[in-house]
Amino acid sequence: MMWLNGLSRPLTDSDFRQVLRPETDMEHQFLQEPEFVYGLGWGTPRYGHPEGEVYKHIREVLNNIDQLELPASLRQDLRLIAFVHDTFKHKESKGYPRDWSRHHGVLARHFLERYLSQPILLDITELHDEAYYAWRMEFLQQKPYASQLRLQQLLDRIAPDLQLFYLFFACDTYTGDKNPAPVKWFEQVVPGIQPVLFLQ
Repeated sequence: MMWLNGLSRPLTDSDFRQVLRPETDMEHQFLQEPEFVYGLGWGTPRYGHPEGEVYKHIREVLNNIDQLELPASLRQDLRLIAFVHDTFKHKESKGYPRDWSRHHGVLARHFLERYLSQPILLDITELHDEAYYAWRMEFLQQKPYASQLRLQQLLDRIAPDLQLFYLFFACDTYTGDKNPAPVKWFEQVVPGIQPVLFLQ
């Protein structure tokens, strides 16, 4: 059951509107989709996400986006990715070996394809965790070669707008109690990034 800060009733799409404050017709349309609304309320406090439910994490990402001085179109693109990037975690495959075709980023991409066709927005939505996975391979799994391959595959996909990917990666990482090291590593190893800072 989904609850909002002590409410004694289940969450509704209107509760999510109040927290997420949609700004565009598309954002409003997302909140009319039952599967999307269900995904917003999924989650319990855990490492990286002490806030618990997905909609609370999205609010934190949106707060970071609000700190950036951006053209309106770029801000809108980041908000779209933020709205959908983690909303399908409840449908993600939890088996082993991992079924990457059921990763929540892939599922989010499939959802977003019903609304838009811009390849870079779809790719960033699908691949939003890839820089973290590449960092983890190098520093936690001690697989530097595999890390380099994974990072290069990511860069090949997002080359049309590397800065947009980076901006979302940073906005997504500087939330909850996530480790900022992957973002700092990405800034160091990927040429052409223009780093940003957030008020904590």
